[in-house]
Amino acid sequence: MPLQNRVTPTGDIIATPHRGLFTGNRGIIHDPATRTLLKKRWSSPAWLTCVCEFRGRRREVMATHSWTELFFLDEATALAAGHRPCFYCRRDDANRFRAAWEQGNRVRDVRMHDIDTVLHHERLDHGKKRLHALLVPLEQLPDGAMLQQGEESFLLMQGGTLLWSAAGYVEGARELDDAQLLTPPSTLRAMSAGYEVTLHPSAHRA
Repeated sequence: MPLQNRVTPTGDIIATPHRGLFTGNRGIIHDPATRTLLKKRWSSPAWLTCVCEFRGRRREVMATHSWTELFFLDEATALAAGHRPCFYCRRDDANRFRAAWEQGNRVRDVRMHDIDTVLHHERLDHGKKRLHALLVPLEQLPDGAMLQQGEESFLLMQGGTLLWSAAGYVEGARELDDAQLLTPPSTLRAMSAGYEVTLHPSAHRA
């Protein structure tokens, strides 16, 4: 039976047998004795996105009192949920993200702690996922941005939309008249400033 450790674009954590491209964490939010989640969904404002393989290290998932291993379909999903690249296992990506975040948000010499503070405000609204109004037309949003309409999440890709699922993306062409932005605005500005997001192969096939 799959563990409850897969993150959706809305930041919820579900159980699914499908694998993702990235892992990451929000601190310790599980009980290693039962390998189940606690009631809390984060214990640190540093929500990270990490690579699944790093220097040959292996971990037994949710088996120790260490950070809780979470998994993501791809980076677009992780960014939409409010995570950002890890500075330890993804240093080059984290540096690219910080540089684009500075450019897009018109700040200088920002620390990752500062980014975490902004993201923590942008991703949560009284403990639940914060949705943001669209301030520009869909066609002006960068590839990799994610939207929410009703119960469904959508990826923007080459001017179109793809429906998110735990298994991957499928064609999701429809009018998104009431859609709201899942991707935190500061992250969206980093993407608009040139940060390239790693997408699941299904996005390119669809």
